[in-house]
Amino acid sequence: MADAGVEIATAADLSEIVRIHRETWRLAYAELLPQDVLDTLDADDAWALAVQSGAVLKATEGEWTVGFVVASKAPDGEVAKADGTLPDDAATTALLSVLVEPRWGRRGHGTRLVAEAARRLDETGATRGIAWVPEADKASRNFYERLGWTGDGTVRTLDAGGRPLREVRVSGPLSVRLGD
Repeated sequence: MADAGVEIATAADLSEIVRIHRETWRLAYAELLPQDVLDTLDADDAWALAVQSGAVLKATEGEWTVGFVVASKAPDGEVAKADGTLPDDAATTALLSVLVEPRWGRRGHGTRLVAEAARRLDETGATRGIAWVPEADKASRNFYERLGWTGDGTVRTLDAGGRPLREVRVSGPLSVRLGD
């Protein structure tokens, strides 16, 4: 494998991050989301804000950007329990979302992304991470389970262009470390 790394995404990376998001979701979620939803994934403004805030790390292999993670403090609405109350550690809970292009998968990029995000979040006082994953997305759920993250019993159903999309919340420690 060529040199692999993780670094902070910059404005120069924005078009590649949007492309990875769009193409990976169109491939991975074609069965879960309506085509018109998949066709509107070019949310450059939202990505620009995330990149500008320093919340996006990119994975590289050689000269290629192969994936990314968005990691920041979890908004109260994302970390709340099913009954709406906040857990004791709400102030130190981070929200992560990892995406690696399938053709670059199973090469450690996702783990490297989460490990670096966890290291950076730990420096800000974060103690736990959460992520929302489509219930039917077995690959993503397995990825988080390999990191020691498990479903915490909270689910939500989103309106995905008139089609319900059920997501499960996974949670785990920010102690992800790379193997030897």
